[in-house]
Amino acid sequence: MKLFTQMTKMALFVTSLGFAGVSTAAETMDLDSLLKTLENGKTVQSAQNKQREQEFTSRQNQQVQMLNDTTAKRNQMLVESERLETQFEENEVKLANLTDTLSKRMGSLKELFGVLQQVAGDSSNKFATSVVSAELPGRSDFMDELAQKMGSTSKLASIEDIEKVWYELQREMTEQGKVSRFNSSVIVEGGNKAEQEVVRVGAFNLISQGQYLEYNPGTNTLSALTRQPVSRYTATAADLQDAKSGVVQFALDPTGGSILGLLVQAPDTSEQVHQGGAVGYVILGVGLLALLIAIERFISLLLVGGKIRRQLKDSVARDDNPLGRVMKVKDDYPHVAYDTLELKLSEAILREMPKITRNLTLIKIISVVAPLLGLLGTVTGMINTFQAITLFGTGDPKLMAGGISQALVTTVLGLVVAIPTVFIYTLLNTRSKGLLLILQEQSAGIIAERSEKGE
Repeated sequence: MKLFTQMTKMALFVTSLGFAGVSTAAETMDLDSLLKTLENGKTVQSAQNKQREQEFTSRQNQQVQMLNDTTAKRNQMLVESERLETQFEENEVKLANLTDTLSKRMGSLKELFGVLQQVAGDSSNKFATSVVSAELPGRSDFMDELAQKMGSTSKLASIEDIEKVWYELQREMTEQGKVSRFNSSVIVEGGNKAEQEVVRVGAFNLISQGQYLEYNPGTNTLSALTRQPVSRYTATAADLQDAKSGVVQFALDPTGGSILGLLVQAPDTSEQVHQGGAVGYVILGVGLLALLIAIERFISLLLVGGKIRRQLKDSVARDDNPLGRVMKVKDDYPHVAYDTLELKLSEAILREMPKITRNLTLIKIISVVAPLLGLLGTVTGMINTFQAITLFGTGDPKLMAGGISQALVTTVLGLVVAIPTVFIYTLLNTRSKGLLLILQEQSAGIIAERSEKGE
């Protein structure tokens, strides 16, 4: 009753709020009307609840029917499963009997088919990596299929399969002794493909346009080696491709590319020079300096020697050559005693000596310093090598061998600079001494002539 009173008050309050602003003449709802409204709502709700109960009951019956159907289907499948298990066991027994019968009927042929399977598998691997497959593709596919086929106990090789295996093996041996030409797409520098004539030398090498090619079994493509061997090898490849008949020398790799791969990995001359590092560059710098000085001295001494030889044929002293300037001393001092003239001539020869022997000492110094710089680079490189061994150990011989090789490059560069520099210095020093000897010889003649006149 208390709850009903509160609900009535709330309804009256909401009603009064709703109609307060509409009209002052609006009629308010009394308690009987509100009670009637609640009674009608309760009746409608009861009818809806009954309808829901009926729907739930009907659905429950449907669920019971579905459960019964599922149970019946499960029982049926269990029966079918038992039947299939029984049939599977019977089939296993039959299969074992048939397999035993097949083994007995095959007899010695079973060993033959086993050998055939092994040969097919080995030949498949061989054909996949052979350069002959660049010209004759698809041979390894047949061998793979045959090996898989022979691996199955239910399939046997036919006479045609056996004959084809023999044919492919014979063709591989025959092609190994041929130099064949064919057109194929070659991946050139930059990753582009170009149609080129390819020369196959047996099962060893492939060349095209004077370059060695590499065969990629995975993609069945040909590509030029990113780094070719030295020119004396590529020249033989170009000669072979240009030749149409006869015998041509060719640098053949009997390992099918292994030696060639190691050969192209070896550093060339420029790379070895770069391995010398800063010390190597210094050695080359001083060697270049010695070469420039030697060229200048050789040309200078050659010109001076020519002028001196011309002066020897002329009695008139000229100022354009050392001998003429020495001879001119006689004309400048015509009346002095021969001992005074000797001193004047010695002075003139000493004045000409620095011009003739200029920079020869620097060449000699370079010939001595170059091997010392090479030794310095070697010692520095060995220190770095032993530091690497300390850090990483001696487990990798290539690391130690590579470091020692780089360290010895500077020694080689030092000797390469020093040896010719010594010969050049000796040659230029001998030539300069020869010119000075001519000056001294003519000076002695002038003194002798003055001495004879004085007497």
